[in-house]
Amino acid sequence: MKFTKLHGLGNDYIYVDTTREKIDDPAVVARAVSDRHTGIGADGLILIGRSEHADVRMEMYNADGSRGEMCGNGIRCVGKYVVDRGIVTGPNLTVETDGGVRRLHCESMDGAVRSVRVDMGPPSLDPGRIPTTLPGDRVVDAPIEIGGRSYVVTCVSMGNPHAVVFTASLDAIDLGALGPLFEHAPEFPERINTHFVRIDAPDHVTMKSWERGSGATRACGTGACAVCVAGAVTERTRRTIIASLPGGDLRLEWGEDDHVYMTGPAEEVFSGDWKPR
Repeated sequence: MKFTKLHGLGNDYIYVDTTREKIDDPAVVARAVSDRHTGIGADGLILIGRSEHADVRMEMYNADGSRGEMCGNGIRCVGKYVVDRGIVTGPNLTVETDGGVRRLHCESMDGAVRSVRVDMGPPSLDPGRIPTTLPGDRVVDAPIEIGGRSYVVTCVSMGNPHAVVFTASLDAIDLGALGPLFEHAPEFPERINTHFVRIDAPDHVTMKSWERGSGATRACGTGACAVCVAGAVTERTRRTIIASLPGGDLRLEWGEDDHVYMTGPAEEVFSGDWKPR
């Protein structure tokens, strides 16, 4: 199986062109290639294939083999992959995901895509679409008990589910302990991506993320979009912000058209041939 490893701010995935390679069981392959000790090492597997509704289709699998609806850092790398290889003529293209069709604009330098702006579509604060069983028409600054402690969460769907927790100190957050408790809390029947966020200024936040099925990651693109929305609806931030993640910065804008726009880098690491045992 020929593959290419790419990453967006350190959120790394193994990419496979399914028009050339056949994968019978993507969940099994995702678990094998993602293992950082016995595999290639990645946060998951992304398959690139044909689409009847867009230029290409993207299917995303987490490191544990579970399927995700959408990946913000991953879709930027899809844009780089297909434009750099001439599969799609850039700089504009569309990508079909399980969370809907997304529009991308690629910025190139020296013949290679370096940065991608993605129209991530409109967010949803409808509890049924996230989904969450927390009460109310919107889950905004809502109380929740996790691990015997009380937290305040704002829940946003960007085609996949997110819980945002604003905190005065990120150093006080034990992500490895709290992340799984949030992910598997009964209030989130399809699990949840959780983001702990410190407000640095009205247009700047610092965050760290626990992604369902992958754990702590260096960046979460859809999560940064959710943080942008959560900050605005709770009046903690402006609608345009820079989000600093462990892997670097993303620019987010919640436009007047109700769409969230994400801009960030995409980088290729290496290509190879995977031979499963």
